[in-house]
Amino acid sequence: MKDAELESVKKVGKANGKKSAVKEELSDSESDVPLGKRGNKGKKSATPSKRTTRANTANAAQVKQENKTPKTNDTKAKRKRNESDSEFDDKKRPAKSTAKSAVKKASPQKKKKKEDPAEKDMSEKKKGKQKVVKEESDEEDDEEYRWWEAENAKGDGTVKWNTLEHNGVYFPPEYVPHNVKMKYDGKEVHLEPEAEEVATFYAAALNTEHVENPTFNENFFRDFKAILDKSDKNPPIEDFKKCDFTPILDHLEREKEKRKAMSKEEKQKLKEEKLQLEEKYGYCYLDGRKQKVGNFRIEPPSLFRGRGKHPKTGSLKLRVQPEQVTINIGKAAKVPEPPAGHNWNKVIHDNTVTWLATWKENVNENIKYVFLAANSTLKGQSDFKKFEKARELKDIVAKIRHDYNKDMTNKVTAIRQRATAMYFIDRLALRAGNEKKEGEEADTVGCCSLRFEHIRLEAGNTVHFDFLGKDSIRYQNTVTVDGQVFKNLKLFQRHKESDKDQLFDRVNTQELNKHLSSYMDGLTAKVFRTYNASHTFQEQLKNTPVSGSVNEKILAYNRANREVAILCNHQRTVSKTFDNQMNRIEDKIRALKYQKMRLKKTMLTLDPKLKKKRPELDEPESDLGEEWCEEYEKHLEEKEKDRLRKKFEKDNEKRKSEGKGPLSESELNEQLEEAEEKTKQLSKERKTGKMEVKKSQTVEKVEAQIEKVNERIKVVNLTKVEKEENKTTALGTSKINYIDPRISAAWCYKHDVPIDKIFNKSLRDKFKWAMEVDKNWKF
Repeated sequence: MKDAELESVKKVGKANGKKSAVKEELSDSESDVPLGKRGNKGKKSATPSKRTTRANTANAAQVKQENKTPKTNDTKAKRKRNESDSEFDDKKRPAKSTAKSAVKKASPQKKKKKEDPAEKDMSEKKKGKQKVVKEESDEEDDEEYRWWEAENAKGDGTVKWNTLEHNGVYFPPEYVPHNVKMKYDGKEVHLEPEAEEVATFYAAALNTEHVENPTFNENFFRDFKAILDKSDKNPPIEDFKKCDFTPILDHLEREKEKRKAMSKEEKQKLKEEKLQLEEKYGYCYLDGRKQKVGNFRIEPPSLFRGRGKHPKTGSLKLRVQPEQVTINIGKAAKVPEPPAGHNWNKVIHDNTVTWLATWKENVNENIKYVFLAANSTLKGQSDFKKFEKARELKDIVAKIRHDYNKDMTNKVTAIRQRATAMYFIDRLALRAGNEKKEGEEADTVGCCSLRFEHIRLEAGNTVHFDFLGKDSIRYQNTVTVDGQVFKNLKLFQRHKESDKDQLFDRVNTQELNKHLSSYMDGLTAKVFRTYNASHTFQEQLKNTPVSGSVNEKILAYNRANREVAILCNHQRTVSKTFDNQMNRIEDKIRALKYQKMRLKKTMLTLDPKLKKKRPELDEPESDLGEEWCEEYEKHLEEKEKDRLRKKFEKDNEKRKSEGKGPLSESELNEQLEEAEEKTKQLSKERKTGKMEVKKSQTVEKVEAQIEKVNERIKVVNLTKVEKEENKTTALGTSKINYIDPRISAAWCYKHDVPIDKIFNKSLRDKFKWAMEVDKNWKF
């Protein structure tokens, strides 16, 4: 199979065309029963399938001898089988490919020691159903090891460091009551500090879309009432609709304005305090080298937001106490002191993991970690290994695709299901999907945990997907699949008892990853996501206009990135400020057209004969109505007056420091009057078409100015197009976590695009190892 097949998923596949083939039955040997029916031999799925199997006596005996698998206790016989199924011999199964013979080394660099899963997946602090504190990563949870569920998050057993020194973590300051009263049933009520703090959390959210979410309000009020009940001094509050938190919101707005109005000295003092804090907690010494810590601050209490339609949004995140925190540090290092009157939960010295501290939050009971920063040595090595693993997949992906296409017609249901799941993971970049903990409320799924209610089949090999993925982000997609894939889905669907049944009831992530590891050591389903993202991106970059401007090339880059984001379902909601942002861009374009209009009139003033020779100079600019021009000229006047006032104040401050007297107010007033006269002059010139011409101005110089303005209009229009195209797509996640940064670096060098136009300073530091490639480097 060729790599180009990734793009062919939306093309019509070859249909089998024989309706009778849909009646084909699959092997239901005792080793091929649904996961939920395997007893202790297999893990139960998140939503156990109700489908059952029945094998005839002859086949059961044959399977028992061949596979040594205990008999199932299932008595619900619902499936019939063909005689050909009972004659199936395991010897017909395709042999597993070995990785050693198929994999070519992707890089000449020396092989590094085995990577700690903690280093790989812990890179971005996230909200929602995360398992760890991450810094800049939206990587899916590790499907193979699930190491984060262990209390101490054990690594892979390899030594990550020899010495480690750090100063622990920083706890947010205790709450200071503001004593602003909320209202209940129209009357002011006094709240004890703990309850006041929670009320303040809600007040801060009043101007957001969260308070429009009934789930957010219900969860908040439940936890708010629990806090109120802890003290008899709190008032009895029973009806959420009678609560009025706006007095507290008004207080928060006033405090916000005070912070904005702080003097330069006050701001500098806060900045210095922040730097002192970062110097103490923001760095550690790992094997004697100073390394930056990613996030040393313990999360303050707040109302949990979550992503997508999270069922726990609005729940109260409690204040983390030192007694909940475990510190990991070198044996010879000084243990950091906990806050006064407190003790650490534990102090350990585990050099097989890379985290410095850990604790468990109360909302989702997820374990949080403090890791080194994204630009640290360990993080860089982890990123490098991740993308090198994806590059290794490039050399064997054709073999894997050949095998799973062959397995599409296997007589064993489990193998056929596995092949179909691999098709979706490869072609649609679906996450494999992990088994959820019991009692987890969010109904999110991945490929292996899809249910029949999540797909809809239509003629023409068309499949509609609709389900909630990671972080409750909705995945909706309509694709045309290969004929055999469509046939398989119909076969699986024939035996369902309910739409709640699992589509792949004989496949789970662990078994799938075990199968993939037979092709290459460490290969899991998530590597396909990284590989396909990087491969797709590199192919899309071929659309870069070679002779285009830098901005046109960047637009092509972002369009390529958007294709990857769509492939990986990296969505975002349209910002509430989007319309205002677009209006500002429109005004910027109009302002440039206003300048262009004046320059054209200046050319006609310099040489009136041009009116006949070049009639376009006398044509009005689009979007420049009389009303808008008057408003813009008034805006220019106010802007100039504001500049004059600030300059006046600054000059007086300087004179005061020099021991001189203040400037006269009359001087400022004269300057303000001049600004008003200038506006009147602009309006007059625009209406009459007679411009005030400077001696140095010539037709040639003015025409050159017009060309510059045209270029600026072109750039802003490109920004407008890009913003409109990407309003619902999150480009950052794919660029940072799924696309090999070396592709971007090589592209910049090849097309003469400054690297800082693609990666900001923090990302250039994070991917320092990727900046060394030449312009011809290929993924």
